[in-house]
Amino acid sequence: MADRVTVIGWDGSPLTRAATAALSAATLVAGAAHHLALPEIPERAERIRLGSVDLAARRIAGHRGSPVVLADGDPGLFGVVRTLRAPEHGLEVEVVPAVSSVATAFARAGMPWDDAQIVVAHPRTLRRAVNVCRAHHKVAVLTSPGAGPAELALLLEGVHRTFVICEELGTERERVTVLTSDKVADHAWRDPNVVIVIGSGPETSTGAWIGGRRPDGARGIRGWALPAAAYGAPAASRGPDEQGEGESPGLRAAQLARLGPRTGDLLWDIGAGSGALAVEAARFGAAVLAVDSDPDACARTAAAARAFEVPVQVVQGRAPHVLERLPEPDVVRIGGGGVPVVIAVADRRPERIVTHASNRDEAEALGAALAENGYTVECSLLQSVELDTSAWTERERSVVFLLSALRSDLAP
Repeated sequence: MADRVTVIGWDGSPLTRAATAALSAATLVAGAAHHLALPEIPERAERIRLGSVDLAARRIAGHRGSPVVLADGDPGLFGVVRTLRAPEHGLEVEVVPAVSSVATAFARAGMPWDDAQIVVAHPRTLRRAVNVCRAHHKVAVLTSPGAGPAELALLLEGVHRTFVICEELGTERERVTVLTSDKVADHAWRDPNVVIVIGSGPETSTGAWIGGRRPDGARGIRGWALPAAAYGAPAASRGPDEQGEGESPGLRAAQLARLGPRTGDLLWDIGAGSGALAVEAARFGAAVLAVDSDPDACARTAAAARAFEVPVQVVQGRAPHVLERLPEPDVVRIGGGGVPVVIAVADRRPERIVTHASNRDEAEALGAALAENGYTVECSLLQSVELDTSAWTERERSVVFLLSALRSDLAP
């Protein structure tokens, strides 16, 4: 029985000496059709067309001899190595890597990629991959049939991005195309391909010490639930609603804790106000749509997003009508609009919804609307008192009902 398998990456260039040696001794070779046609494979070796890696791993584990698996690029990057190393197969894996398709794509584009997010798009994960493209300046997408460049572009409708589409890298049919996202769906693209999606914001500054993102954020600001002034809205310029409980840092912290926005999510912030919650959710890595009927609030939100160097898509319009044309949300914060907006949001079936009320009657009405539309509701009365530390006297008191709703099919 085989307890060791050699995995060879291939990027279209001549095989290395180590790869050639492993293939010359192989008694079983698994790979795609173009791998199995390589002249270096011994005629005597058994050939397996690689479909399900799990099935191939079981076949390899039962093989007596020297098995080899061929894969494109670096098989340790979203490749077969993870599956072959699963404990149930009992295989020891030796890897001979090649240049990954992601590295090759960025090389063809002449761009650095230590600040890029890397996602895999299958039909079942396409929406989450698109949300990462909404939320980050630079994303490499490893596509698949049914989740390719055209599908990515269609789901990004209304969000301007530049696509670098790299088809059949490392082959004689290699082609690299640069298009704006609104033109990508008009073309047919060959598989396999890698798509680099570039946003309109600035690139990550040089000198980063961690790949993929800047954990310190813009200007090195630490912490969450910052005061509204941190988002460029001085107290004198804020309207009454912005200074009330709906914009208080304490409530915002509680709302974010219950929503749990994360990479791959799309968050709606309805009634964005100063843009504080929208920007903080984007700092967590979520894609954010900030909705407000007030053009001044929309301008403040856009300015706050620029200041914190996070992408937030701002939509001016009045809920619930404006919500009809927005993409599907994962989590939603409702800053106002009452029962009609709550019902419209619940109809879109996000995982979590948070909203607030200034009195018990309003809280009961909102909670009943959520419960009647398939959500398990919790409500808390939050009270905070801000003190003037120069005299330790009360400066401002805030009392608010916080409603947090979880879709009933997800409730424990």
